[in-house]
Amino acid sequence: MKIKKGDKVKILLGKDQGKEGKVELVLGKDKKVFVGGANLYKRHVRKQDDMQGGIIELPKPLDISNVALICPNCNKVTRVGYSIQGNEKASLSRKNRDKIRVCKKCKKEIKTDAKA
Repeated sequence: MKIKKGDKVKILLGKDQGKEGKVELVLGKDKKVFVGGANLYKRHVRKQDDMQGGIIELPKPLDISNVALICPNCNKVTRVGYSIQGNEKASLSRKNRDKIRVCKKCKKEIKTDAKA
């Protein structure tokens, strides 16, 4: 997955087109992401034993193709590439190599704040 939890993204399609937000959850198998404060839908809920009834807002996932990453270095909407760093002699083995995400525009490493 090129987009990870904690990344800042811009929504390209849908009712929230143009909005920006942080990725809260990534569903890798379904290729969907939850963006904070975006794609909220209203749901009418009946009163239950301990829960109050009313209208609540539920976030729904966006398809990963409908969001674009905003590079934390150059603050532009960009695509993600990969670069392999590490021991070049160990090119056949994967033990001493690291695969890092790279911005296609500014060519700098993309770091995420996964705790966000």
